[in-house]
Amino acid sequence: MTAQLLPLRPARDDDSAPLAALIAASFAEYPNCVFEWAEFPELRQPASHFAAKGGRLWVADAPEGGIAASLGATPVPAQNAVEITKVYAAPAFRGSGLAQALFGEALRFARDGGFEAMMLWSDTRFARGHRFYEKLGFRRWPGERYLADVSETWEFHFRLDLRGAP
Repeated sequence: MTAQLLPLRPARDDDSAPLAALIAASFAEYPNCVFEWAEFPELRQPASHFAAKGGRLWVADAPEGGIAASLGATPVPAQNAVEITKVYAAPAFRGSGLAQALFGEALRFARDGGFEAMMLWSDTRFARGHRFYEKLGFRRWPGERYLADVSETWEFHFRLDLRGAP
């Protein structure tokens, strides 16, 4: 599959269940990483959640149904940055360029908003994701945070400076 075959679209609130299924399947790939609905209230109405914060969530529909990939962007005015969240791709679509296309939407969103940086937090177990972020130009920043969730998640912080970036 290639990204050209899967058009991107803004998420809708009725994407709740397929988006949760994508995330749960991604979590299941890692030891002790558990998807618990109660820890993701934003997934009940994902489009409304992002819109209420001035952000956007994009998805690509999988040809056989469900969601192939997702990526959200939310302004963080205090840091003059956009936070990237909900970055997931089903295994069949990894390496296809789909995640880069979704990131391109978020990058346009950040630049159009005049933000100077993009940032994200990523579970320390998601090494493949970390390589993807670094390929996009993100750098790991000092410090980690603990979420005290059912998976006992620790996260790394990543940032991308948009000033002067091509």
